[in-house]
Amino acid sequence: MYSVIIVDDEPWAIKGISNAFDWSKHGFEITGQFTSVHKAYEFICEENPDLIVTDIRMPEISGLELMRMTKKKGVEADFVFVSGFAEFAYAQEAIRYGALDYFLKPIDIELAESFIHKLAVHFAKKRSHRNNLILEALMSTDNHELSRLTPFFNSSSGEDYYRALIVYSNRDQICGRKRFDVEHTLEIELGSRKTLYILKSGQLANLQGLEWAGTDIKAAGISSISNHYKDLAKLIKESDLAASKVFLNEDEKGLFEYEQKLDTVKPYIDSISVMIQEKQFEALEDTIGRLKNDFSKNNAGMGEVVYLWNQVVGVLLASFYEELKDMELGFLNYAELKERFENFESLCGFLYDVLLYIRQLNRQCASEGDIGSYFAQMVKYIDNHYSTKLYLKDLSAKFFLNQVYCCQLFKKNLGKTFSEYVTELRINKACELLKHTEMSVEEVALKVGIMDYYYFNKVFKKQCGITPAKYRKC
Repeated sequence: MYSVIIVDDEPWAIKGISNAFDWSKHGFEITGQFTSVHKAYEFICEENPDLIVTDIRMPEISGLELMRMTKKKGVEADFVFVSGFAEFAYAQEAIRYGALDYFLKPIDIELAESFIHKLAVHFAKKRSHRNNLILEALMSTDNHELSRLTPFFNSSSGEDYYRALIVYSNRDQICGRKRFDVEHTLEIELGSRKTLYILKSGQLANLQGLEWAGTDIKAAGISSISNHYKDLAKLIKESDLAASKVFLNEDEKGLFEYEQKLDTVKPYIDSISVMIQEKQFEALEDTIGRLKNDFSKNNAGMGEVVYLWNQVVGVLLASFYEELKDMELGFLNYAELKERFENFESLCGFLYDVLLYIRQLNRQCASEGDIGSYFAQMVKYIDNHYSTKLYLKDLSAKFFLNQVYCCQLFKKNLGKTFSEYVTELRINKACELLKHTEMSVEEVALKVGIMDYYYFNKVFKKQCGITPAKYRKC
C-alpha cells in the first residue's frame, strides 16, 4: 500500500478529499490527516509517507513552502496540490518546483477516478524502478549504493544480523507492509506475486505476522542468519531455494527454512550415476520411477533437485554423448529448472523419457514427414503463445511427439534448444516494449510471460549484456 497524508487548514476540505477518491481500490492508505502544517511536517519527517495531498494556500505555511521544507529534509515524498481557480498559476508554479500534479476545488467527482488511477500508475512505476535499483545493489553488495537508496542500512550497527525471506503469493500484491516492523524490514517486490523481505535483528524471530490462513500465501522461504551485508546475495538465494520447496510438492505450503539435505540423497543420486554408466536400464527405470517418493522421504529441497539434475545430466552426456548431444541437457540452476519444468514430477518424467529414448533409438513410430509437420505446428504455436507458460512435456503431448526427440528437433532445425528459442522470443519482445512503450520493467516481464521479476532481470542481462532498466536508457 502507498501511504498518503492530507493537509488542509479546513477540516471539511480534508473530509472532501478523503471521500472523493477510492483510495484503497488503487493501493493507497490514508495514514494521517492534519489541519496544522507544523504537525504535518513532523509526521512527514518521522513516517516518510509516499504521497502528500495539501492545500496550496494555508495561513501558517503554504503548501509550496511545505514541499520545499520536505525536500530540503531529504524526504522523497510526492506532492499533489489542491487549488482554487484563482490559484491556478500558483499551482502551475508548484509543478515546476517538482509537484506531481494538482486538482481544482471543488473536486469534480467524474474526474476523480481517472486522476487517482494516474497516481497509482506513477507510484507503481516509481516503486518498480526503486526495487530494481535496490535489488541490483543487494546482489552486487554495493554498500554505498544501498545506503543511498534506502535508510534501512544506514542505521545498522556492527551487531546487526540479517535474514532473507521470500514470499510467494497466490494473488497479486500481498501488501506485506503491515506484516513487519518497517524499521527492521526492507521490502522489495520481485513480481506481482513474489516479495523479498530483508529482516534485521529485532525482526528475525517475529515471523508470526505472516498470514498463513486462507489462500494468500503459497509458500515462503527463510534463509540462514548472517551479520554482514556482503552475505545478502547468498541469503536471498537461500530463501528462494527454501521457498521453492513447493516445486517438489505443490500441496505442501507454509514457511520453509533453508537447510542442506544433500548428504541424505547424495548416495542415492550417485547410485543412479553408476546405473547409467553401467547401462543397468531395468534397475534405472525403477529407480527413476521412485525419485519423487524417495526425495519426499528424505525431505529434500530445491538444492538437492539441482544436484540431481546436474549430476545425472553430466553422466548421461559422458555415457551417451553422440545420442544426446543435440538435446536440451545442459546444466541448470534452480530458477532455470523452475522455468523449464512445471514441477518435480515433470522433471522426473523427462529423465525417464531420456532413458526410454536411449533404449528405443531405432523404434520411431511416426514417419519423418509426419514428425516434420508436427514440429512445424509446434513452433508456430510457440511463436503465437510465448507469453503463456510453456512446458516441453505439454507441447510434445499436444503435437504427438516424444519430448526427448523434440529437443533434438529444435537443435537440428533451429540451431538452439527449446528453452533458448522461447527465451529469445520473450527477450526480443521485451526489448521492443522497453523501447517503444512506457510500461514498467515489471509490466514488461509479465507481458512477455515471465512472472518472476528477479528471474527476468537475470535472463535479460544474460541475453543482452545489460539490465532492462539500463537497456531502456540506451
